[in-house]
Amino acid sequence: MKKYIHAYISGIVQGVGFRYFAYKWAKRLGISGYVRNLRDGRVEVEAEGEEDVLREFIKKLEEGPLGAVVERVEVIWGECKNIFMDFEIR
Repeated sequence: MKKYIHAYISGIVQGVGFRYFAYKWAKRLGISGYVRNLRDGRVEVEAEGEEDVLREFIKKLEEGPLGAVVERVEVIWGECKNIFMDFEIR
């Protein structure tokens, strides 16, 4: 069943290639949505996909790329809205 997540990643997650890392994994897993840096230093992700695939994606977000220090990943789950056609870096 397709689901939707809205996630906030905290820690040392800007300037370390986190957005490209998330983009690469989203494309590999067939997830649609976006990733972007927030002004407060966090990274935001909105994504849609199969629930098991999203859970795998969240695990990757918790790891982050080499050089990142992920302190926290807050995830809000919801019903799939079918609002994204692809995954993009904003």
